[in-house]
Amino acid sequence: MKIKYDPEADILMVILRDGFPDNAISQPGGVIVSYDENQEPLTLEFLNASQRKLFNPEQRYLTISTPA
Repeated sequence: MKIKYDPEADILMVILRDGFPDNAISQPGGVIVSYDENQEPLTLEFLNASQRKLFNPEQRYLTISTPA
């Protein structure tokens, strides 16, 4: 898994695995999910990430928390 941030577009992208997207579906709340030819998710894109406080571009690190 990789995480990238595009400051010009203000998009936080979570790349679950490499592959070529076959389909992308826009979800409510500014999330786009891309799927491969087998309908397995490849990427999650969070639009307006810094405005929604999902990511602070001033920070050098992104903390990922999972439930205990």
